[in-house]
Amino acid sequence: MCTRYISPDQACIEREWHIGRANSDPWLTKVFAQELYPRQQGPFVRRSRDDAGYSLELVAGRWGLIPPFSNTPDVKFATYNARSEEMAGKASFRDAWARGQRCIVPATVFYEPNWETGKNVWWQFKRADGRPWALAGLWSRWLDRQTGEVHESYTMLTLGANSHPLMSRMHKPEMDPASRQPLPLALQDKRSVIPIEQGDVEQWLAGTVVQAQALLKLPQADLFDAEPEQKDGLF
Repeated sequence: MCTRYISPDQACIEREWHIGRANSDPWLTKVFAQELYPRQQGPFVRRSRDDAGYSLELVAGRWGLIPPFSNTPDVKFATYNARSEEMAGKASFRDAWARGQRCIVPATVFYEPNWETGKNVWWQFKRADGRPWALAGLWSRWLDRQTGEVHESYTMLTLGANSHPLMSRMHKPEMDPASRQPLPLALQDKRSVIPIEQGDVEQWLAGTVVQAQALLKLPQADLFDAEPEQKDGLF
């Protein structure tokens, strides 16, 4: 799962997904080019709600989807990642998935913990081609019936990555409670975010559920430029 990433600047998002500046509210500038954590405000791209045709809009919302059944926008349980294998049946995400409320979460880099040394070493993941990531997500629009305030929110989708040559190396290994040794990789629950390639964005945002489902797959390892996180020029 992903719990840290950096959003691109506004110009990069507008350029990459052909979004006009007129679609962006001035206060959105506070969420660009920032390192983001769950429950913070971040930018996401979705099909425009006010256009019957195919156009995109840039929105800011809470990273952590607010389910329709929630009584408050301040959801305490974790909804910042959604397991794609379970989202169609999970109460927090099934309505957004069934209604086609799919989005792109732009990121210049995301981070994952690596425990191969016996302690956590954060790794950073960029695209090898230098472009921003377009990570598969779902969005929701929650209405506070007492105040009339609308709250936008989103989640990143993840996929099982035990078979992936790179992403299977991330996250702390699950331990066998009897032997206190790491479980075999086949019994671990490694996860990966799901990049959507530029040529598939329209299908992801505007396609049917079946068409969107076909895009939920692990990325090739050569798509990544991955290494231990660098801070102040040092590892």
